[in-house]
Amino acid sequence: MRRTITTICANDDWTLDVAFNDGAKRRFDAKPLLSLEAFKPLRNLKAFKAIRNGGYFVEWESEADLSADTLYLESTAMK
Repeated sequence: MRRTITTICANDDWTLDVAFNDGAKRRFDAKPLLSLEAFKPLRNLKAFKAIRNGGYFVEWESEADLSADTLYLESTAMK
C-alpha cells in the first residue's frame, strides 16, 4: 500500500501535523526549509498555512511542495 496523506494541519510555529492512511500521525518541522529559495515565500505565516493536500504530496500557492514520503521520513511521531 502506498502511503498517502489523509489530513494535514499547518501550525503557527511552521510545523505540519500530518495523518497518513496507515494510521501514523507525525509532526514535520518546516523551519529548516525556509532558507531555501523555493520555500522563502512560506516565511509569511498566512502563506504557509494556505496548504493543499494532494494525497501523495502537499503544496502551497507558491508552488513549493513536499512528498508524502518526505513528510513521513523527516518527521517525528506524535503521541
